[in-house]
Amino acid sequence: MIFSISWRNVWRNKVRSLVVIFAIAIGIFAGVWATAFMTGMMNQRIQKVINTELSNIQIHNPDFRKTSEISNFIPDANRYIEEIKSIPHVKGVSKRIVIQSMVASAETASGVIIMGINPSDEPSVTNIQEKIIDGAYFEGIKRNPVLIGKKLAEKLNIKVRSKIVITVQDLENNITSGAFRVAGIYSTNNNMYDENHVFVRFSDLAKLTGLPENAGHEIAISLTDNKYLAEVQDKVKSLAGNLEVLNWKELSPEMSYLTETMNMYMYVFILIILLALLFGIINTMLMVVMERTKEIGMLMAVGMYKFRIFWMIVVESVMLSLVGGVFGIILGATVSKINEKYPVDLSMWSEGYEQLGYDAYVYTTLQPTFLINVTILVIITGIIAAIYPAYKALKNDPADALRIE
Repeated sequence: MIFSISWRNVWRNKVRSLVVIFAIAIGIFAGVWATAFMTGMMNQRIQKVINTELSNIQIHNPDFRKTSEISNFIPDANRYIEEIKSIPHVKGVSKRIVIQSMVASAETASGVIIMGINPSDEPSVTNIQEKIIDGAYFEGIKRNPVLIGKKLAEKLNIKVRSKIVITVQDLENNITSGAFRVAGIYSTNNNMYDENHVFVRFSDLAKLTGLPENAGHEIAISLTDNKYLAEVQDKVKSLAGNLEVLNWKELSPEMSYLTETMNMYMYVFILIILLALLFGIINTMLMVVMERTKEIGMLMAVGMYKFRIFWMIVVESVMLSLVGGVFGIILGATVSKINEKYPVDLSMWSEGYEQLGYDAYVYTTLQPTFLINVTILVIITGIIAAIYPAYKALKNDPADALRIE
């Protein structure tokens, strides 16, 4: 009976109730959609780190990441690669030469990281071959082809088939140079990465530096699914011995921090919205109680328990909150699902986003558990909003309340 009475009470003043419901719905819609948008943006950035920049797991000589010395290589990288390929859930393995060096065009020069890769193996661990926007992936140039980022090409003022000179330090600590020709220009929509990374063939860079063909500075490992990360990393560590084995979270701590804190930030955002709505609901319920002072006094006078009156007001507040909250959740979820297929276009600010490594087109990601949690928070908000108005109602003296006209 309390529920039916409370539901009827919600609609006694339809205009006021609809205004409150609309305000709650808009607030919850904004929170749900903004959360889906930020989660999607975060997931796209993480996927870019894994699929384009790092891969899931990397193996190094323990001293390589500390000093970046060319001599700190993995002596028998090929043997490790064959053993790692047999581990379940491993999708691909590729070794690399990694050297901090200088690249120069006819006009200027720039410090870069030279990545010596095997063109046939690298597509199994990263998708750099899919990012080519001009030229081809190590094709069309017979001798010493090179891939460079769009941002670096603009800086050096070069294009496909332009000649560049790469200067490196070999194993004997001699400074040596090699002439390369641009086979392709790539763009990852991360300006910092595009400006600092140059890709050449492993064999060409090994010949230039004197590095053994079976060696490598880095072994990149990609997985069929990131959920197997800890399991595969443990197995790789058992094979790698004293070598350093790190996953993408350890290689890029800022991305790990982003994943750990984003959910917390989103709930804080929702709580701020609900806090603002809380005061609106409290104000509405106070008006409801004041308008029905005589009615509530009459109920107490005929012997209705105060708890039942308190419960009636709480249920009314929860229903008011829940109607607006559910409508807002449905609207937010619908728009978010649409944006999973049709991305949010931020191309107007693409240059700024690309400086930070984010895409200008964002696909939203909605988590069902988040919707359940928001629904629970809406109910809690309704309960909290009813406490003070209900307390005020129960403080009224029935005799005084009955005298009110």
